[in-house]
Amino acid sequence: MTLWEVAAELSRRLTRIFLRDDQDSRPVHSTQDHYREDPHWRDLVLFYEYFHGDDGSGVGASHQTGWTGLVAKLLQQSGDGEMPQAILETEEKVALLEVPA
Repeated sequence: MTLWEVAAELSRRLTRIFLRDDQDSRPVHSTQDHYREDPHWRDLVLFYEYFHGDDGSGVGASHQTGWTGLVAKLLQQSGDGEMPQAILETEEKVALLEVPA
């Protein structure tokens, strides 16, 4: 696997915790049915501090996004359909524009 493929696989695994599965539930919500059944709670996604290693359910604080806020960027990237080369080229251009003080 290339480094890009490894990064894509890690991104896929992490974002899968927050996406709906075949039963229309999100692993992050575990057995909390109101997130699946109640239309007012259906699209509320909490970004927990930690996650259960076996089932992906959220554990710990849900009021502080912390590092899990990065998942929003991963979801955006996977939804954009951007090609790896296009992302790399954009990041290279930004890096060239940033001049140290």
